[in-house]
Amino acid sequence: MNIDDHLPPHFHAEYGDNEAAVLFDGDVFRGELPRRAARLVKTWARLHRTELEENWERMHSEQMISRIAPLP
Repeated sequence: MNIDDHLPPHFHAEYGDNEAAVLFDGDVFRGELPRRAARLVKTWARLHRTELEENWERMHSEQMISRIAPLP
């Protein structure tokens, strides 16, 4: 997430030379990722949606965001 990011709420995911902006439900809305990477990112986003939403709110309130665990 970047402090100056615009709506809709999203995060950035990178894989190799690919980068995508990803909604909190795991759907890519800008850029692209290889199919397998996109599937993993979607799984992770769905597991951590509440944490992503909380971090988005914290970030836009100029508070520190929390680290979110990777997939097990």
